[in-house]
Amino acid sequence: MQRISTEKFTVLVGLLMVLATAYQQLVVAAEITPAPAFSMKDLRAHPQGNWITNGGNLFNQRYSPLTQINRDNVTELKAEWRTTLNSGLGARSNNQAQPIVYAGVLYIATGEDDVFAIDIKSGAILWTYKAELDPKDVVVCCGWVNRGVGIGEGKIFVGQLNAKLLALDQQTGKVVWSKQIEDPRKGYSITAAPLYYQGMVIVGNAGGDMGTRGRIQAYDATDGSLIWTFYTIPGPGEFSHDTWPQDSDIWQYGGAPVWQTPALDPELGMLYFGTGNPGTVLGAKVRPGDNLFTSSIVAIDIRTGKYRWHFQEVHHDIWDYDAGNPVILFDAEFNGVKRKGLAQAGKTGWVYLLDRETGEPLLGIEERPVMQEPRQATALTQPYPIGDALVPQEIDIAPEDYDLINQGRIFTPYYKDPVIYTPMAAVNWPPSAYDPETHLMYICANDATSGARADDSQYEEPTFEAQYLGGAYTGSATNRRGIFAALDVRTNRLAWRRQWTDGCRSGVLNTAGGLVFVGRVDGRLTALDNRNGKRLWEFRTEAGINTAVTSFEYEGTQYIATYAGGSLYTGQKGDGVWLFSLKGNLKPLPPPPSRFRPAVEIQVPAGRVADLNNGKTIYQQSCIYCHGPGGAGGQGGGKPLTSALTLQDIMNILGTGRNAMPAFSTMLTSEQAHDTASFILELVKE
Repeated sequence: MQRISTEKFTVLVGLLMVLATAYQQLVVAAEITPAPAFSMKDLRAHPQGNWITNGGNLFNQRYSPLTQINRDNVTELKAEWRTTLNSGLGARSNNQAQPIVYAGVLYIATGEDDVFAIDIKSGAILWTYKAELDPKDVVVCCGWVNRGVGIGEGKIFVGQLNAKLLALDQQTGKVVWSKQIEDPRKGYSITAAPLYYQGMVIVGNAGGDMGTRGRIQAYDATDGSLIWTFYTIPGPGEFSHDTWPQDSDIWQYGGAPVWQTPALDPELGMLYFGTGNPGTVLGAKVRPGDNLFTSSIVAIDIRTGKYRWHFQEVHHDIWDYDAGNPVILFDAEFNGVKRKGLAQAGKTGWVYLLDRETGEPLLGIEERPVMQEPRQATALTQPYPIGDALVPQEIDIAPEDYDLINQGRIFTPYYKDPVIYTPMAAVNWPPSAYDPETHLMYICANDATSGARADDSQYEEPTFEAQYLGGAYTGSATNRRGIFAALDVRTNRLAWRRQWTDGCRSGVLNTAGGLVFVGRVDGRLTALDNRNGKRLWEFRTEAGINTAVTSFEYEGTQYIATYAGGSLYTGQKGDGVWLFSLKGNLKPLPPPPSRFRPAVEIQVPAGRVADLNNGKTIYQQSCIYCHGPGGAGGQGGGKPLTSALTLQDIMNILGTGRNAMPAFSTMLTSEQAHDTASFILELVKE
């Protein structure tokens, strides 16, 4: 027998591996069933065998009619598999995507905009799309975020942080078409999961805090050609443009982004979505007027994108009270008459209940006078829904370093002196859920205070390098606790509430089995009794679950799927997609070290000269949300940075964490930490 050399053998084995991989890819491609052009019936139905829209159905109800997993047996729920994505683990990533499932395959995107197709039976990754974004084309306020993908016509649709909308081949992950919706270096990005509907792909732009002009658009699912555009900031000659100054072009930077996947009523032919706050965010004298359609719920025609109606939750918003929680549609009786309703849980802490045909309140919303600050051109009145607030709306005890004005009540104004008010982002982006049988809405909220001030930068145009604030958050957030609530949409009254010692920053799933599934920032997935909020089951994963949960049935088994990706500001990062069933046998992970903080101090590399530009990039990607553009504090409630800190002090804090700040020793190299700490020192000197 003729011998072959080691070199030839290695080459032969390598060739066989390449051929085997190619064959496997062909087999995999054949096993993935292309999604059809889903019908109106498919998209409106409550999900069973598949989960084909981000919200579970067109009404965004996030309700599963499955009952195999229920109150009586949920304690037997265990994981079947965990799949590692090796993506979204960096300090800048904020992993928030909800899994989409079709025909035995799960589709998920990470904060890096990488997309994965995963086999339900085995957890094997069938294909991967790597976005490989150029950081120079990602100009965002709050980390690298992706909230999921859309599916339809054999394609996976994904919005990217570089303001591109892509269609990927569902069987291979290859790009079918790509559209640049705007210039990403002017603050435009896409974070929402696209919605497929009858040949259209619908998605809005993010970037309102950067000085962009909001819009939502429909594209042809076949080739990506633009069908219509609706601008959330009306231009000259358009309805409501007169709610902006007529002697300036501030409206061009007016904000009102669309952070989430819209809801849709096929029978009425209307699309519904909430909008973000105005720009400038905090300094508002430069934009007198109500500033429509910011901090509003808007309804438009699904075929043409034409305006149908709007309701503004906050006039001339200066408190960052945008309508970021996904709109939910429902049908229920009011005074014996069945009405087509709409619910949106706001950052104000109220739930806004409207008739989705007309935009009129279902139970009444009163315009009430509020405290004034002429230097901020504040609105004379604000809408007060009749019903219960989810969280407190005034402060009972003053924080240590501040005096209270107006008892820190909601809508307390401010100018150049910092003022404390509450709530701070009571209900943020994590999606709520609705039960069509009981008419209860399940909402993840937070009880916290905030502080802000205005400054003269509001008179300058946006730089697109930092948030377009016109002021600063004071970093005085206190009283942080999670509030999980159930509210009856027929009365706008609370059915029950539970408080958590940690924050509530996860989306919700409600099931006909009597369960509410919701993640926790410490890595637990929990199941609550939907009658009273009592915790019935929990399972610990490796990282915070900062997204919503998906349920579906495949080959006779009900599954629960979630993504333990952590987040920008809630501790340990993760890259695990988990699948659970009553047949699973994987046990929970052990409890992590206290607050995920390994005691690892990062030392200054000897003799190294810091790269301040790289430090600035890391700060803007990973730190600015909590500490603000100037280090004085941000939306995430980080403490003001001070020049009293030494370079090694900052390195130590980056390594071990402090207060609510996670440890970055697992996310930054010593060189990256050195660059970041050096930039922070320069920042606080100014």
